[in-house]
Amino acid sequence: MTPTVSREGQQFIAGRRRRGGSTTELNVIDPSNGTLVAEDTHASTADVDEAVAAARTAFPEWSRATPAERSALMHRLAAELDAVAPELASLESRQGGKPIKLAEGFDIPGTIDNAAFFAGAARDLSGKSAGEYSGEHTSSIRREPIGVIGSISPWNYPFQMAGWKILPAIAAGNTIVLKPAELTPCTSVAFAEAASRAGIPDGVINIVTGKGSTVGAHLTGHPDVDMISFTGSTPVGRRIAAAAAATTKRLHLELGGKAPFVVFDDADLEAAARGAVAGALINAGQDCTAATRAYVQRPLYDAFVDRVAELMRQVSVGPADDPATDLGSLISGDHRDRVAAMVDRARRDGAEVVTGGQAATGELAAGAYYLPTLIVDADQRSEIVQDEVFGPVLTALPFDDDTEALALANDTRYGLAASAWTSSVFRAQHASAEIAAGCVWINDHIPIISEMPHGGYKASGYGKDMSTYALDDYTQIKHVMSASRPTAAKSWHELVAASMGKNA
Repeated sequence: MTPTVSREGQQFIAGRRRRGGSTTELNVIDPSNGTLVAEDTHASTADVDEAVAAARTAFPEWSRATPAERSALMHRLAAELDAVAPELASLESRQGGKPIKLAEGFDIPGTIDNAAFFAGAARDLSGKSAGEYSGEHTSSIRREPIGVIGSISPWNYPFQMAGWKILPAIAAGNTIVLKPAELTPCTSVAFAEAASRAGIPDGVINIVTGKGSTVGAHLTGHPDVDMISFTGSTPVGRRIAAAAAATTKRLHLELGGKAPFVVFDDADLEAAARGAVAGALINAGQDCTAATRAYVQRPLYDAFVDRVAELMRQVSVGPADDPATDLGSLISGDHRDRVAAMVDRARRDGAEVVTGGQAATGELAAGAYYLPTLIVDADQRSEIVQDEVFGPVLTALPFDDDTEALALANDTRYGLAASAWTSSVFRAQHASAEIAAGCVWINDHIPIISEMPHGGYKASGYGKDMSTYALDDYTQIKHVMSASRPTAAKSWHELVAASMGKNA
């Protein structure tokens, strides 16, 4: 049975799905086989203006709703998403070319859990306790929503990233205009539709789809947008930060990564090898926290390389809709060619490709597939070690002692995630303290949970997704200070005029 092509609009503004207002075609293509998933036109700048206006109109009522009222509607949203989970998984798989088992087992259930978590977190927006700090006044803290959030999400985890942007923002009482990647907008719009069915008011969640250079730029520079939340590459994040500075917008940036995977000589070799393959190949390596740089202490290095190569060769590369497929396609043929070019340059620079290192052939050649790839003998300063590949590629390099390992792990401009593999609690504690990354996993790589934060150091950005820490980014703090006694004269008045420090 041939999947249907959606010709519904890939915009959602003021509670209604609609087509984009520009004349530029928007075709969503399944990169695993080249078939059309959805067809629309890009949003226009007028669409963006209308979406921002809808969010601005909805903000007063939504921000004044009680935490319990917002929570109840968000619990209903989680239920609505759960009710259509199979359809969401199929759509997520098709628009991104990812294995259906990954969409069914990770992307969709993880986001539904995130919705349920933030439904509860919406009722926990407390501040510090009130107190008399000056002796003459009572101080209290109010945590208030920021206003209209302009969010831009990437193509690698479209549904999950829509959730990471939308859920903490609306839990805190904000309204939002989300621009998903134009390659993968379908499940973001489905998310907004589910919110509407759950009873979340029109205008609280809006979706506009189009290119970053037009729709994204108009959204980030919009004078009625109070905050920008962006997930994507570091160079684009820097441009957005510069644009936001013109209107003094708050920023939340989750940018690139180049995660180190440090294996000490007392590690469980089999666990580390399996963790490296899983961590490097999840979502075809299109993950900013993917394991990309394996540093292995010399006594284990050769055995680690051999076992990782063996495991990579066992990975099933196949059609995205086949439940037996382990590794799906990359997002596009252009991206596959970019990954291939980086591997080819590494070869020319003297690195050795142990396994993989080429696009898939045969029946899969029509899709954007690239084989699981392990590289050794690369130089630490080379492109393949220092820059994001965003594909199923792992480099392995040896080290001699702990000091060298941690120095190599930190030898990158990124700091999003890392892992350390050891049986020593002391080594684990030392590594977690010394590695400059927003998340350090011990004896595992890439598990995430709704209760704990995700976000980076250094050029990987700032701000947190998931957990109650995300609410810190989507709220602003107001100090309220009230005089404790009904006296006209305050003690500090006499510092201005001596006569004013006395009551009449």
